[in-house]
Amino acid sequence: MAANEVVLVTGAGGYIGSVLVPKLLGKGYKVKAIDRFFFGSGKLFPHVGLEIIREDTRYLKPDHFKDVDYVVDLVAISNDPSGALFEDATWQINHASRVKTAELAKEAGAKRYILPSSCSIYGFQNEVVDETSPTNPLTVYAKANEKAEHDVLKLACKNYIVTVMRQATIFGYSPRMRFDLAINGMTYGAYNNKKLPLMRDGSQYRPMLHVQDTTDIMCLLLSASPNQVNGEVFNAGSEENTYNLGVLGQKIAKTVSKYLGEEVPIEWYGDPDNRSYRASFDKIEKTLGWRAKWSAEEGCQEILEKLGSGELEKTTETITLDWYQEMVKWHKIIKNTEMYGGILDI
Repeated sequence: MAANEVVLVTGAGGYIGSVLVPKLLGKGYKVKAIDRFFFGSGKLFPHVGLEIIREDTRYLKPDHFKDVDYVVDLVAISNDPSGALFEDATWQINHASRVKTAELAKEAGAKRYILPSSCSIYGFQNEVVDETSPTNPLTVYAKANEKAEHDVLKLACKNYIVTVMRQATIFGYSPRMRFDLAINGMTYGAYNNKKLPLMRDGSQYRPMLHVQDTTDIMCLLLSASPNQVNGEVFNAGSEENTYNLGVLGQKIAKTVSKYLGEEVPIEWYGDPDNRSYRASFDKIEKTLGWRAKWSAEEGCQEILEKLGSGELEKTTETITLDWYQEMVKWHKIIKNTEMYGGILDI
């Protein structure tokens, strides 16, 4: 029974975590939500089953894992630009801290550990790749994910179920919104500028996965038969949500055009993106009986409605790298200005 089981979620206040935590609580789990809360703790609402712990995962201790049954290790420096700028932190958090979390959870008697990784570890591929295909990580973010996968899977045993999810590119609305993800960014640009921004040259392929769908998978993995998921890697996404980005751009532009009542053209930018891959999702569909519920157009429409109602807006906080850089800037300013424990009030 989920009512007496505890799920520890790292990165709980992030884009995926702020969707997953309420879903787990709704299913009767108790949740230990661990995060630095770079983007604020207000994304998680008080609940009798929720314990919020403000901590950096690089400094977790055995006590954090007391009475924990399951771990969903979402914490990450979460995109390629941030990984490139904060390379050391990306290796520390995306690799070392997640391996340490998996080890501490196992030592404390947790039953399961789930690592949400990324399909980006496939890099550039000419063929459709499955979970047994060679990987080709092109960025620090992808390389750190791959190393974390390798090291946590070694911990799997009869009494400790370890599962890796290689997620497609996530999209859709979240309380901790991100507009630096492909579909989300396209939607906002088309809505706000009446032009859809699309990175050249549009021929690259990318699988997409709605944030509600990926959190559904995480919930399924908590209760799936150990024989099906222990020591396994699953590509998380769907064939129907695998898009040539030029075609995807046209779909989003059409959806926004219909919403606005005016034509929205595509505006190309940047150098050609060499990350292109198509993945097979047969394993997750056959093993777990999971199917994607959300399409790109539905995710786009969801965001448009939030923007139109004023519930959602684009701020520095919704662009991950911009927000990290802003915090670093103000940290330096405050350190250089603070005296006697304050700025003006001391």
